[in-house]
Amino acid sequence: MSETEPFPPEPWDLRGRMHIGLRRVRPSRLPKWPLPEGVRPLDVGGRRLLLTFCVDYSPEGTLAYRELLVALAVRQGRRIGCTAVAVWVDSEQSKAGGRTLWGIPKEIGHFTWEPGAGPPGTEHVTLRAPGTGEVRAAFRPGRTLPRRLPVRLPIRTRLLQEVDGEVLAVPAHLTGRPAPARTSFRPDPAGELAFLGEGRPLLAFTLEDFRFRVGFRPPRERLG
Repeated sequence: MSETEPFPPEPWDLRGRMHIGLRRVRPSRLPKWPLPEGVRPLDVGGRRLLLTFCVDYSPEGTLAYRELLVALAVRQGRRIGCTAVAVWVDSEQSKAGGRTLWGIPKEIGHFTWEPGAGPPGTEHVTLRAPGTGEVRAAFRPGRTLPRRLPVRLPIRTRLLQEVDGEVLAVPAHLTGRPAPARTSFRPDPAGELAFLGEGRPLLAFTLEDFRFRVGFRPPRERLG
């Protein structure tokens, strides 16, 4: 990182522990998030698909910070991907880099992250930030499948984001050993994440000791 830039150059290689959830939500329950030009929500059965990521990035990676990210499944023509629509981090470097490099709308929030009562691996996370109020989440190991799969699974996608009027397909490559999990959110009903209190995730799992690379190596891919 140079003295003139407040954040590391891309790509970022991140490490840590991550809780992921997939849910379907009625469009009427969601905020009117702005999307890049030509990008539309991907509806399934009249519902929107949302991914939630609650992440504790460790010092072994490019940056160490905590994050709650909500991504909306989208399409741009025949291309399917995700757009990060609501994000909170506790790092000014992460906020500045995410916004400047990739158009990810990161805001600053305060996190508490602590073990909870229950099986080993149970964690309780609380986010406090303007607009959200207090959001509480609990992550517990699943009951029906093996605690952790023996192989590292790769997940590749593109974040369709807009920077200075240009639509970027930001490459994101995640690997880790997924373990089934049970996830619950208790958001402030008056906050902008109130929809996370609706129903249960269709799928939830934890990635321990993940490796996550996000960003471009030159040249960048531009869309639209």
